[in-house]
Amino acid sequence: MPPRVACIVVPLFPLAARLRSEPELAGEAVAVFEGNGNAARVVAATRPARRAGIQAGQTLPQARALLPDLLARGRDRESERAAGEALAEVAETFSPRVESAGEGVVYFDAAGIPIPPLPPGEGRGEGAESAEKRLGRAVIAAVEKAGLPARFGIAASKLASRIAAGLPESPTVVAEGEEARFLAPLPLAKLAPQMELGETLERWGIRSIGELAKLPEGEVASRLGELGRELHATARGVDPRPLEPRLPSPSLSEGMELEWPLVSLEPFLFVGNAALERLVRRLESQALACRRLEVGLQLDPEGWDARAITLPAPTRDTKTLLTLVRLELEARPPGAPVVGFIFTAQPDRTRQAQLSLFGPAALSPDRLATTIARLVALLGADRVGSPRAVNGHRPERLTVADYSPPPPPAEHRVPRTGRGLLAIRVLRPAVELEVIVSPCHPEPASCHPERSEGSLPFSRLLSLKSTNGSDPEISGTVRVAAGPWNLEDGWWSAAPASRDYWDVELSEGGLYRIYRDRRKEKWYADGMYD
Repeated sequence: MPPRVACIVVPLFPLAARLRSEPELAGEAVAVFEGNGNAARVVAATRPARRAGIQAGQTLPQARALLPDLLARGRDRESERAAGEALAEVAETFSPRVESAGEGVVYFDAAGIPIPPLPPGEGRGEGAESAEKRLGRAVIAAVEKAGLPARFGIAASKLASRIAAGLPESPTVVAEGEEARFLAPLPLAKLAPQMELGETLERWGIRSIGELAKLPEGEVASRLGELGRELHATARGVDPRPLEPRLPSPSLSEGMELEWPLVSLEPFLFVGNAALERLVRRLESQALACRRLEVGLQLDPEGWDARAITLPAPTRDTKTLLTLVRLELEARPPGAPVVGFIFTAQPDRTRQAQLSLFGPAALSPDRLATTIARLVALLGADRVGSPRAVNGHRPERLTVADYSPPPPPAEHRVPRTGRGLLAIRVLRPAVELEVIVSPCHPEPASCHPERSEGSLPFSRLLSLKSTNGSDPEISGTVRVAAGPWNLEDGWWSAAPASRDYWDVELSEGGLYRIYRDRRKEKWYADGMYD
C-alpha cells in the first residue's frame, strides 16, 4: 500500500490556543504578544484586529496607536501545550500512528484508514480524491469540536502534506505520484528548517524546489553530504525520515496563565470551571474518567503549590470535580495570589455494568460514581463507603471500605436452591425490651452449671415487650427459648462476656434474637428471623 501522510495545521496557533482557553474573546480585537513591556511584539491577532492594521512583529505601543481598544494577551505556554495535546488526541481517533511536530502541526498515517464508500456513478480517480477529502472534512470537524480551527492536507510525504494543509482551500489532497510536481514551483524556503545549505544552493543558481529535485542525487550527496541527500529526497516528495509516533501521555492536563493575580476563591473557580470542562471533554472523547485530580497553583511572585484529590470512583462530572477543588482550597488556602494553574487528571476506565432490557431502569455506573464523589465532597472521605464484616463474632462489628460494585457476571448462572436456613434481619439500633423472667427448679434437663457466672442458668423467659414505642413493636409470651450463649470473640478468656444472647419464639408468632447487656442490666432485641 503506497504511503499516505495526513497533516493537520492550526493556523495562528498561539492565538488559537489562547482563544480555546478564553472562548469569550473570539469576536473581539485580540492580539497575542511575546516579550515583556513595550518590547513585546505581536505574534498573532484576530480578524477584527488585523482589519485595523495589526500585523505580526509590531510592538505593543505601535499596536495601541493603531487600535487603542486592542485586547493584549501574552503567549500562554500552558494553554499551547494543552491545545497541542488535544490536537494529537483528535488525530489518534483516526489513526494509531500520530506524530506531533509542535506549534499546532500534527501528522498521522492515513494509509488504510476506512473511508465511507462513494455514491454510485462517480469515477475511480475522482472517487479516491473525493474520499480523502471527506476524511479531511471529518478531521476538521473533530478538531473544531475540540475548540481549535484547522486545515487539512494529505499527500505521500510530510512536506507535501504540510504545504497542502497551509493552502487557503481546505481540505487539500495531493494525488498519488503528484508530489514532485506539486512541490516543484515552490521556493526553497518551504524546505525549512533544513536551510543550513540555502546559501550554497543560491550560489549554484537553485531558486525552487523543482530545480533542486532535477539535480542528480549522487552529485548532491557527494557535495553536500547526508543533509544534502535528505534535502534532495524531500524535494522529490520522498520522506527521508518516517513518521515518529508519539507515546500517549499517561495523564491529561489543562491550565492557563492568568492575566492578573487572583486572591479570592470565587474568581479562580470561575476560570477553573472552564478548564475542567475542557479536561472532561478530552476524557469523554477517549471513553475515560478522572480517578485522581492533581491541582498545581503558580503563586505570586515565585511559588508553587501542588495538591492531589483522590476520587472514590472515576467520574466525568465537572460540577463534582469543581466542588472537590473548592473544598480542598477552602480547607487549605494557597496563602498567596494565584497567577496560573494546571489541572491534571489521572484517567481510568469507567465502571461497566450490565443493564437490563426488561427489568427496572438501573443506575448507570457513571452516575453512580458521580453520586459517590459528591457524597465524599459533602461528608468527607471517611464517612462514605461500603460496610465490610471484620474478624469477629459480634454482629454489629464492621468497617467501612471503598465502595466498588462487583463486575457483571461473564455468563448466566443458575441461582442456588435454598437449604431451609433462616435469615436474620438485624435491627439497628437494637430495640430495648422489657423482659419478665421467672426462676425454675434445678432439674437436670433445664440446668446448665457449665455456663459462665451471671448467665441466668436457672431462669426462664416468660414474656417480652418493646419500650418507647419502637418500630417494630415486639410483644408477647415466650413459647420457646434457647440460650444463653456468647457471640463475642474472647468469651473463653478470663474477662467475662458482656452479653448473653437468646433465641425466643413468641406464642403470638415471631422468632427473635435478643440479648442481655450485663453492664447496663438491660435487654435488647438484636434481630428478627425471616
